[in-house]
Amino acid sequence: MVPSTVVVVAGTGSCAAGKTCSAVRARRAALTPALRARGRAADQRLHRRRTTMAARKKEPSVIAVAVARELAGWCWSLATMTG
Repeated sequence: MVPSTVVVVAGTGSCAAGKTCSAVRARRAALTPALRARGRAADQRLHRRRTTMAARKKEPSVIAVAVARELAGWCWSLATMTG
C-alpha cells in the first residue's frame, strides 16, 4: 500500500468519541502525559470532523479523505513536537 492509502484507510475508522479499545488504552499507558493528552485531543477532533461532515450529508469518501488529511497533519505536528 502506498503511504497516502494507509492514511486514508486510517481516517475511515469510526468510534464513539471518548471510546477506546483495550489495546489502544494499553499502548497509551506507556506514553507520557503530554502525548496522551495530544492523542485524546486528536481523537476528539477527528471524531468531531467525521460526525460534522456526516451530518452535512457528505460522501463517505470525502469524509475519509478530510479526516485522513487532518490525521496526517496531526502526525506531522507530533513528529515536530519538542519537549
